[in-house]
Amino acid sequence: MSHAHEQAAGHGSVKSYVIGFVLSVVLTAIPFWMVMDGGFGRQATLAGIFTLAIVQILVHLKFFLHLDFTKDGRLNSFSFLFTALIIVMLVGLSIWIITTADALMMR
Repeated sequence: MSHAHEQAAGHGSVKSYVIGFVLSVVLTAIPFWMVMDGGFGRQATLAGIFTLAIVQILVHLKFFLHLDFTKDGRLNSFSFLFTALIIVMLVGLSIWIITTADALMMR
């Protein structure tokens, strides 16, 4: 199997996986260091963890799941986004229903 055939099949190169791995390790180590160092305030630590978590999600989507908006990857990206939307709605609405039911039962 040639390298060109692997790229056409939607698989990443070794270089792509190594870049993704290094970025993932760095994006994990920074929040760990922020918490262990304790030199940051609570708000700054939470903001840093949240921001770096979002960046790490994007790194995983790009380098490991190969989701992008090129002509070939557009269908997979939209399928992923639709699935994520459904999951967020399902979880969010379930929490809303449960908290509303709990509030009504406590009266």
